[in-house]
Amino acid sequence: MNASTSRFRCLPGRLATALTALLLCTAANAALFEDDEARKAILDLRQRVEAMRLEVEQAKQAASNAVSQETAGLNKGQLELHSQIELLRAELAGLRGANEKLTKDLTDLQLQLRNDAQTRLALEDRLAQLEPSKVTVDGVEFMAEPAEKREFESALAVFRRGDFLGAQNQFVGFLSRYPASGYTTQALFWLGNAQYATRDYKEAITNFRSLIARSPQHVRAPEAVLSVANCQLELKDAKGARKTLTDLIKAYPQSEAAAAAKERLAALK
Repeated sequence: MNASTSRFRCLPGRLATALTALLLCTAANAALFEDDEARKAILDLRQRVEAMRLEVEQAKQAASNAVSQETAGLNKGQLELHSQIELLRAELAGLRGANEKLTKDLTDLQLQLRNDAQTRLALEDRLAQLEPSKVTVDGVEFMAEPAEKREFESALAVFRRGDFLGAQNQFVGFLSRYPASGYTTQALFWLGNAQYATRDYKEAITNFRSLIARSPQHVRAPEAVLSVANCQLELKDAKGARKTLTDLIKAYPQSEAAAAAKERLAALK
């Protein structure tokens, strides 16, 4: 509360002190005045007292008004502060909601990106299974379809298990389905060997000769010529075998098959 209000509060005490002094003076001097003068003094005193009372009332009213104004100002300030606090709370709630939505959107986006990446990898794997790939067999490099590669390797696995009849069927089917395959030379070689193992010598000779005619410089060619000679010997065609062995030595003199051919010729003499 301000200084003016404190000043107003002191007025009742001052008034009481003044009244007491006046009354004492009046009582002491009453005998000195005549009745008219006494009444006049009393009236004057009453007027002074009334004036002081009015002054006190005005001071009290002014103080009350000042307090009311200060209280109203404080209440208004509190209301404004409360309104600002509520507004800030509402804004904070809105920001929290927006943050939660952004967090959810980010989580959903990350999940979608992860799913998209998995889908892309799956598609790439499927495409890789469908697209030709580079393979190297017996030093020869070529492109092969995934199914083509699987079928050749499956037939070769059957041969290596000792199922020569099953291997024949698979290699015949392979050559029929992939006549221009890079595996053709190898397929003819292993088909001929499977037929030799099942004593189908004539068919074996046919396939070995197809290999030689198709790929005379292939690493398997010298061995295929030697296999033809072996089939001829099994068929009791010694003359044909001698010619085949002689041709082998001339065509591939540095090969291991040529060394074996020399031993066979020596044994036939």
